Amino acid sequence: MLYKTRGLVLNTINYNDKYILARIFTESFGRVTYMVSKAKGKGAKAPKSLFSPLAILDLEVEHQTSRDIQRIREARPDVYLYDIAGNMGKTSMAFFLSEFLSRVLKDADDSKLLFEYLNQSVRILEMTDKSIANYHLVFMLKLTHFMGFYPNLEEYKENSLFDMINGEFVLYQPLHNHYLNRYDSKALSLLARISYENMHHFVFSRQDRITIINRILEYYRLHLHDFPALKSLDVLHELF
Repeated sequence: MLYKTRGLVLNTINYNDKYILARIFTESFGRVTYMVSKAKGKGAKAPKSLFSPLAILDLEVEHQTSRDIQRIREARPDVYLYDIAGNMGKTSMAFFLSEFLSRVLKDADDSKLLFEYLNQSVRILEMTDKSIANYHLVFMLKLTHFMGFYPNLEEYKENSLFDMINGEFVLYQPLHNHYLNRYDSKALSLLARISYENMHHFVFSRQDRITIINRILEYYRLHLHDFPALKSLDVLHELF
């Protein structure tokens, strides 16, 4: 049966000489793996060139729950990401976030609200002419709302420690080893006020930003099963 849905491209891998596999987070079905033809030319209804990281597509797809791999009948851009494609910083951000989302969205089923968050976030990345040095911090932090483990960053008090297991600031050292020291906890507390609208006003040193990113990723790793290191992170550290 054919369905129409929007989808956000996570990544693609070669399948054989004729096809690639595209992992796409869809509005209707959550994360799905689709087989896409490598055929080129005007007759191609789902050209391979459309499937770049974070591309948002209008799709006509076959969907059968008994299949692990589905088929795309037709694909076209829902929005054109010219600046993400042409701006090195935004391109690198897109590659990092696509790898990050590929690891995070394995079992996300409640897809409509989550898809709309991803859709709006990508559009903001495309349109903004302000600094994006903190964009991924906002993106990763707000995504935890949809993953079910949003940290309580509002209750910070001087000299608090951030408990990574329970997602909250505490005044005394937890009985486990997964907590941040006082300096890192204070830096993390600043993120309670950060948003896409004001992210360019927050100034972190390069080392502090690296520390915050690594701590957020550690937080994800503690709350998700099988969350490996991200290969594209080093490139992002170099740029921002």
